[in-house]
Amino acid sequence: MNAPRAATDLPWLIQGGMGVGVSGWRLARAVARTGQLGVVSGTALDTLLIRVLQSGDPGGHLRRALAAFPVPELAGALRERYFVEGGITPKERFAATPMMTADEGCPARSLTVVANFCEVWLAKEGHDGPVGINYLEKVQLATVPAMFGAILAGVDHVLVGAGIPAQIPGIATGLAKGEPVTARVDVEGDERPLELRFDPASILSGAEPGRLAPLRRPGVLAIVSLPALASYLNRDEETRPDGFVVEGPTAGGHSAPPRGPLSLDEHGDPVYGPRDIPDFTKMSRLGLPFWIAGGRCGPEQVREARAAGAAGVQLGSVFALCEESGMDAGLRRQLMERERAGRLRVRNDPAASPTSFPFKVAELPGTLADREVSAARARVCDLGYLRTPFRTARGTIDYRCPAEPLTAYVRKGGDAEGTEGRQCLCNGLLAAVGLGQRRPRGVVEPPVVTIGQDLDFLRHIAPDGSPYSAESVVRWLSTGLTEPAYASRH
Repeated sequence: MNAPRAATDLPWLIQGGMGVGVSGWRLARAVARTGQLGVVSGTALDTLLIRVLQSGDPGGHLRRALAAFPVPELAGALRERYFVEGGITPKERFAATPMMTADEGCPARSLTVVANFCEVWLAKEGHDGPVGINYLEKVQLATVPAMFGAILAGVDHVLVGAGIPAQIPGIATGLAKGEPVTARVDVEGDERPLELRFDPASILSGAEPGRLAPLRRPGVLAIVSLPALASYLNRDEETRPDGFVVEGPTAGGHSAPPRGPLSLDEHGDPVYGPRDIPDFTKMSRLGLPFWIAGGRCGPEQVREARAAGAAGVQLGSVFALCEESGMDAGLRRQLMERERAGRLRVRNDPAASPTSFPFKVAELPGTLADREVSAARARVCDLGYLRTPFRTARGTIDYRCPAEPLTAYVRKGGDAEGTEGRQCLCNGLLAAVGLGQRRPRGVVEPPVVTIGQDLDFLRHIAPDGSPYSAESVVRWLSTGLTEPAYASRH
């Protein structure tokens, strides 16, 4: 495991790893250049690579990252297959992304390695600030090859949430040594998880001498909602991370469901109570650094977090709306304008996500939050990141998702009631960064927009609705480190 770092070495700010492509390399690099932890989202990077290359790779950034990959033959084959000079026409479909399966020979594995390498490599290019990558525990099939690609690019931290990331610290150690690792994948219908092996040599066998830098184990930060899970992970060296992000229920994206029986308020949002409020005194007793996330955003929150014993804060929404964000510029403007006018509503939808975790959905016209738009969308599951492996009656492994076509889901043994309200987040989140799939008859996948429920920070950082940079966010927040209430305590 990594040696403990001195408190002075730790960033006081972690930029959240949001959505699909919202926390892209441009945003992470901008934050990392300030000395704080810039984080890229590790979700669906293989599809992002394919679609950006097919869009002509404006600026040549991905091609530059591909040229740095230590196995030129593999990177060159992907460039040859997907890059389109000048980009495909607006009427052309993006190429299909190979779906990840539990087969060790799955072609999506090598694509995932390269895509994660490229994103982290670009985020780290031209500076020495820290860069992290964020993964969802739910996307178990892709996590190991994705993490290996990030390690090849020198990622400094790996953050994992939406589940119990007990196996991530050990896997990170093995991958950094270049050793084969085995990941446990949950399969519905099996009493024990499926053991899925990954050998780094399967990727690096064609590496050119001198192109492969020494591998370094990244720090592992587990995203948790309560000290109980943190204490569980901390009890054993194999599961112990290097730190925690304690995320509250108002954060954007997925959040943990409330403890106890689910009850909904008048808006249909889950009701959280005193049992869902983390005890930061207990977090401090674990002896590992932690960051507080999912609340208000401002210098005073930085000050309060440090006073509570935290290393600092993780913030996402304030960066999701800045200029370097990967979110479609038109959607960013809508969010900011509606918030300024007091007309923005962000639901913590308990049904939208196929993961069954509550998911924040901004109610914007023309998006999947619009009932007419959602009803008009034909159900299709052609990306499959949130599919669940299950054991068939024949003993084989198949995959299903409650957001796929109803007949297919039921045929695979799924419960029809479990499909009600489910949205295809895979396609919707890609559309939110301007890379929605083009369907027949000129139809383009509608976006789904996720953001935190407290956007009060806009009154302070962009009171007139004008654009703002990631660097300006860091400067504004950093005043919380020097305010008298903080200074007097330290």
